[in-house]
Amino acid sequence: MQLDDHSLDLLYRKARTHNAWLDQAVSDDLLRQIYDLMKWAPTSANSSPARIVFVKSESAKQRLLPAMIPENLEKTRSAPVTVIIAQDYEFYEKLPVLFPHTDARAWFVGNTSLIDTTAFRNASLQGAYLILAARALGLDAGPMSGFDNAKVDQAFFSGTQIKSNFLINLGYGDATKLFPRGPRLPFEEAASIL
Repeated sequence: MQLDDHSLDLLYRKARTHNAWLDQAVSDDLLRQIYDLMKWAPTSANSSPARIVFVKSESAKQRLLPAMIPENLEKTRSAPVTVIIAQDYEFYEKLPVLFPHTDARAWFVGNTSLIDTTAFRNASLQGAYLILAARALGLDAGPMSGFDNAKVDQAFFSGTQIKSNFLINLGYGDATKLFPRGPRLPFEEAASIL
């Protein structure tokens, strides 16, 4: 079964990275729905290393804003929700539940290189899946770097093995403030079939 053109437009072709937001709240229930969709997407050995913080309250925003570079400050301040996509470098402790048919935990214990690669790669994928889930449920997204990871980690993950990866502003985007859409590379410049 293939999605129809409307669905493909919503997820990809007409979806945009938003930087300005309408003054419209995003419910906690909708955030739970987003997570409940994105959690089904694949990760290596079902490792699911992403840890997600939906920064929504004023007090949580005040903890986040000092970490933003100036160019990202106002769009983050005005976004109804900013999502911190982070990775748990002790994700393998959950593998006995998430991947129970073999001792996958043993693959990672003491293997820092494999832990780092698996955590970063798969949490990044989960963040991308979250963007698609948000779009599928009617929200706009503004993913970004442009923040001080150490400040975010201190404010939200102190004393843990969790480290921030990237941020996503979520809400209902103000389409009147979109920049012109940037081009994309054609297939011939970015892909090949061998």
